[in-house]
Amino acid sequence: MNALLNHKVAREIKDYLAITFGLLCYSVGWGAFMLPYEIATGGVTGISAIIYYVTGIEIQVSYFIINAIFMAFALKILGWRFCIKTIYAIFALTFMLWAVQEVLRGDDGSLPLLLGEGQEFMACVIGAGILGFGIGLVFINNGSTGGTDIIAWIINKYKDVTLGRMIMYCDIVIISSCYFIFQDWKRVLFGFTVLFIMSVVIDYVINSARQSVQFLIFSRKYDEIAEGINQRVKRGVTLLDGTGWYSKQEIKVVVVLAKKSQSLDIFRLVKDIDPNAFISQSNVVGVYGEGFDPLKVK
Repeated sequence: MNALLNHKVAREIKDYLAITFGLLCYSVGWGAFMLPYEIATGGVTGISAIIYYVTGIEIQVSYFIINAIFMAFALKILGWRFCIKTIYAIFALTFMLWAVQEVLRGDDGSLPLLLGEGQEFMACVIGAGILGFGIGLVFINNGSTGGTDIIAWIINKYKDVTLGRMIMYCDIVIISSCYFIFQDWKRVLFGFTVLFIMSVVIDYVINSARQSVQFLIFSRKYDEIAEGINQRVKRGVTLLDGTGWYSKQEIKVVVVLAKKSQSLDIFRLVKDIDPNAFISQSNVVGVYGEGFDPLKVK
């Protein structure tokens, strides 16, 4: 019981550390590349940036106020566990957006153009990559930065639509509205460039983390290996009966489906128990069910 509790606590701590790092990346993307070049994109942060460009109200202020409204909807639909991490992310990101800007501001109070004058496009590319990476880290650890992320998670809960694509649909309207405020199509094009790169990076980060593998392990010490994988790696194990064609000897085959990130743990475990074991590892297109992605059908 204590071991299970410790495992859950450790997993939660890992989630919050990863979410914090993802939010830091997201804040750096905004403070170092988006805000100095006055680039607008989607989401609540994008709306807050537009408000900042027009009125001078700090981005973190409007970001916090708008997200407080969205959280009322998320509490009922997504549950307390999701919302607790989202509330943490909102407070943390509000602080980090302020802190990153304070660190970067020059003596005149303005944010520096790190890439030089006239480098809006490069700021789009680099900034969008950092933003997408940060949000992807937050998503795969069951968190959210709030705003349209919450809408994407709600729809993704019931429909098989990727998070990055769902965020793109939600944000198109926000970016298109920039033209009516700035009367500049260049800002709109930059916004869509950021949106496209972000969605690609988000999906790449999420799919990389969710990628699953299948192991076929042939060993005389199959019972020790199966027990070790079940107890230490926390993955289910299936035993199949096999017969060697040359030796005509019966042998047990250990079948394991696991996350790709757990591959190294499984290899180390098998090597410690039976260095002579024969292992086959293959990538699988998708694994659905308990411990993996939920099965979604229309």
